[in-house]
Amino acid sequence: MIMLAGIISANLFGLTMFQVNEAKLTATDWSRRTFGQITDEIHSCNSTTILNVDTNGNFTGLLDGELQQGNALQIYPNTNTVSYTIYFVDLSDGTFRQTMATPSGTNTVILADSVTNSIIFSAEDLSGNVLTNNANNRMIHLALDFYQPERFMQRPDYYQLETSVTRRALQ
Repeated sequence: MIMLAGIISANLFGLTMFQVNEAKLTATDWSRRTFGQITDEIHSCNSTTILNVDTNGNFTGLLDGELQQGNALQIYPNTNTVSYTIYFVDLSDGTFRQTMATPSGTNTVILADSVTNSIIFSAEDLSGNVLTNNANNRMIHLALDFYQPERFMQRPDYYQLETSVTRRALQ
């Protein structure tokens, strides 16, 4: 009986450890893929614009003189302004989304949920100071805070992801 109880306890402990590590590995895999995609798009884009989106889904650009930080980033892959990608936080439900606009229409995808910060994009100089203009040689800084809700009787996990990217081909 003691040996059977030991085997069952070891098996339950192993299942619990699997569930804990699965959540962390899922978050790591998601962040690697998503941040890699955003990084590749910024590296090869024609231009970027920091935006703000309100709870009604309206996007507003930032003016020169304002701090270049907001909750949305618009990426133009080429000089055609009809095609672009916007990454943004939907403040109404706390999701991080991607909207791709093409001449044939738009498509929005939820990339992450449970986002806890509202200002995730900023345009910075090489020293990390937030710019107040649309400088050509700026870095785009992305800081995303989110959590994975409690699941499988495990406490929620909180994550903070940060990266800075600049375009490769400056004009």
